[in-house]
Amino acid sequence: MSVPGQATVLSGKEVAQDVRDKLREQVSALKQEFPGYAPGLAIVQVGGREDSNVYIRMKIKAAEEIGIKAQHIKFPRTITQSQLIQEVKKLNDDPKIHGMIVQMPLDSDNKIDSDLVLDTVSPDKDVDGLTTASAGRLSHGMLGGGFLPCTPNGCMELIRRSGAKIQGAKAVVVGRSKIVGTPMAELLKWHHATVTTCHSRTADLEGTVRSADILVVGIGSPEFVKGSWVKPGAVVIDCGINSVPDATKKSGSRLVGDVEYAEAAKVASVITPVPGGVGPMTVAMLMQNTVISAQKAAAHMRVSDWNIRYLSLDVLENVPSDIEVARAQTPKDVAELADEIGLLGSEVDLYGKKKAKVSLSVLDRLACQKDGKYVVVAGITPTPLGEGKSTTTIGLTQALGAHLKKNTFACVRQPSQGPTFGIKGGAAGGGYSQVIPMDEFNLHLTGDIHAITAANNLLAAQIDARMFHEATQSDQALYGRLVPSVKGKRQFSQIQINRLKKLGIVETDPDKLTEEEVKKFVRLNIDPETITWQRVMDTNDRFLRKITVGQSPTEKGHTRECQFDISVASEIMAVLALTTSLADMREKLGRMVVASDTSGNPVTAEDLGASGALTVLMKDAIRPNLMQTLEGTPVFVHAGPFANIAHGNSSILADKIALKLVGESGFVVTEAGFGADIGMEKFFNIKCRYSGLVPNAVVLVATVRALKMHGGGPTVTPGVPLPTAYTEENLDLVEKGFSNLGKQIENGRLFGVPVVVAINAFSTDTQSELELIKKLALGAGAMDAVICNHWAKGGPGAIGLAQRPVVKASNQPAQFKFLYDLKLPIEDKIRTIAQKIYGADDVEIQPSAQEQINRYRKQGFNDLPICMAKTHLSLTSDPSIKGAPKNFKIPVRDVRASVGAGFLYPLVGTMTTMPGLPTRPCIYDIDLNLETEEVQGLF
Repeated sequence: MSVPGQATVLSGKEVAQDVRDKLREQVSALKQEFPGYAPGLAIVQVGGREDSNVYIRMKIKAAEEIGIKAQHIKFPRTITQSQLIQEVKKLNDDPKIHGMIVQMPLDSDNKIDSDLVLDTVSPDKDVDGLTTASAGRLSHGMLGGGFLPCTPNGCMELIRRSGAKIQGAKAVVVGRSKIVGTPMAELLKWHHATVTTCHSRTADLEGTVRSADILVVGIGSPEFVKGSWVKPGAVVIDCGINSVPDATKKSGSRLVGDVEYAEAAKVASVITPVPGGVGPMTVAMLMQNTVISAQKAAAHMRVSDWNIRYLSLDVLENVPSDIEVARAQTPKDVAELADEIGLLGSEVDLYGKKKAKVSLSVLDRLACQKDGKYVVVAGITPTPLGEGKSTTTIGLTQALGAHLKKNTFACVRQPSQGPTFGIKGGAAGGGYSQVIPMDEFNLHLTGDIHAITAANNLLAAQIDARMFHEATQSDQALYGRLVPSVKGKRQFSQIQINRLKKLGIVETDPDKLTEEEVKKFVRLNIDPETITWQRVMDTNDRFLRKITVGQSPTEKGHTRECQFDISVASEIMAVLALTTSLADMREKLGRMVVASDTSGNPVTAEDLGASGALTVLMKDAIRPNLMQTLEGTPVFVHAGPFANIAHGNSSILADKIALKLVGESGFVVTEAGFGADIGMEKFFNIKCRYSGLVPNAVVLVATVRALKMHGGGPTVTPGVPLPTAYTEENLDLVEKGFSNLGKQIENGRLFGVPVVVAINAFSTDTQSELELIKKLALGAGAMDAVICNHWAKGGPGAIGLAQRPVVKASNQPAQFKFLYDLKLPIEDKIRTIAQKIYGADDVEIQPSAQEQINRYRKQGFNDLPICMAKTHLSLTSDPSIKGAPKNFKIPVRDVRASVGAGFLYPLVGTMTTMPGLPTRPCIYDIDLNLETEEVQGLF
């Protein structure tokens, strides 16, 4: 509005309201695109100065009007500098906080460097624009990307709204504070004004001010700049706010600016009032910066095509050993890879330079993102040498990613050190389709299996210790030790309260339980004959298949026979692979049944008080491990349950995170262990059942070598040269052996998923043999069959597999279905798998197995899915029987329960859960180069 004289009053309230209205629309759009999402602002305060509280309340009110979630985080005056810095860092890492303000002054009893605290605020969240990093960007003219200081930015908006021409104008800034004067001068300079900064030492201040076309004043001195100093027609922006005595006011004072308003308004063309000028704009710009930060964060919730640096391969005609191929490639730093695929720095914990743990918070950030295509790689019943499922998984991933430029992730299991040092060697793929660095992949990785081993054996130790203590102490002695008095007070732990609830005991005061309640609480009464929980180690050691524990005199004769399993057979490994969150893992670990009591009731890890400790040991292992292929595409390596004695698939969490990261048009390729009758069946019936994920396609890997074996070829023995039947053309053997591949194609189609056959070619295969397999596969119902040579050529060798069959199959409408209803009796579910997947006539359930089935049914576990533990070398229980035999039965000698993981596993035939070392294990070839510290001979 106009005032006496010439000046137009530029109301900051009106401009700020206009800014807020636009911000409200932007926040609404964010919430519509991402339900439940809102910009978050944290206002950090130390102490409780009332003048600070006034400003904070004003900012919170402004935030709430726009739709910003504002938090007032108040710390006591006693907080130290280091404590405050740690709290600021926590807010930096909080994805729900997009902007952070540290309210000044810091009203602390301790000496705190306010600049150091401010500079701890992440530049991405410095919505005040006051950190050294923000000031540095501004001084270099980097006006985009970071945040501009709120008051100067608000002043610039007011100047633009005034209609004044900034470019070429002479601007004078009175004051040089870090908050207003200095950044204001920089902003004007980078908008092409000629700027003079005035301060207390400026000579002829009045004359300098009078030369200004644009005058900005911020010195904190009431009405310091006189109206006579103002150039006629100048734009005057008054940043000051000062209280001066005024007897006419009820409060006894009034607010004035740093400019003598009444007189300046007579000569200026535009002037801002105080109050109601710059003040509202400061708050509006603060809100604007917070919304901008939230929009940037939201951009990370939208998956786009990755800007990824793929690694080129120097392919040799004579393919060197796997380790030589791997070492010839220079992998990217995993931090670079993480950034390329859209992971935030706060979501990645580096383990060295080539591998990292990825936070589960990615799932929250990308919750609104649609999943990519989900492809599972399985195989025919393999020879003891393996048929290249891992190699195909990696080769297909390299083809889809590095060559077809699709966002693509591989998800594979972590190998056990048992087979690595036993007969198989590494499991990182092979040839030019590998995960690298392969020595790190195949050895300790990030310690997940060690964590499983420690957690498993802690629970095993607690079982025997608890039985010992119950056998050697009275009820009251046990109670006194289980619920000890600390400083004269007894208190149940949370795990113990959980047990009270399970027992139906409502009293939670330890001193008020009745004798009968104490007895129920302290006595688990574990029946030693029913213990199913074994100790584990990640080494093939046949002499631990049966042991006796408790032989020391200190155990007072409490001995029992038991055994060791290999670590990857532990139920905790299965829990890790099938869990969907940290809370879900905690619940699953607590549900694990280790034995029955003498009344036939299940005894769980929660009953033993161990579930919390197990979760602590597993809290890092739950996060997937990020690595890369030879061509620089991302790989998640996570969990490693065996497929013959467990469910044989990598983790649900790795698949879920990968599916979000690749986006709707991307691909996740995961591998199911051993033959399709083992790993694929469990992938569908167990993993997909618990994950809720729907697979789009099956890639079924076959080799000429395996088909010849199934057609009656000579025995294939690791470490022994292949008989000539496998190295010379023999179409008859191939055709006879196709029965196994035909059965596995049928198995895939039972689940309503398209099947594509990948024929993994070897140098000894003839074109006629390969073409025969292709013809037979198509005739058996495969959607397509493709000859691949990714082992020899890397990604280019699998382009034919990726380009049409896999992409086409993945785009077909999903018709996925499970093989059986969980409500069926346990025996019928076992029979369904045996008959439909293996081709058996029936099952033979031995009396001891039936006794276990009856016990589990009584305990309420009938409705769990089935995880068959059988040989992977045959569709039958006899590994020597090949092809797709008829007229046989599946003998079930025992049934065990992995209640925590969520399945029952029948033991078929002579299946062992602890492999042994062969006559010549891989350890003969392994050594360390002491000069380079490189692993030699492995793989």
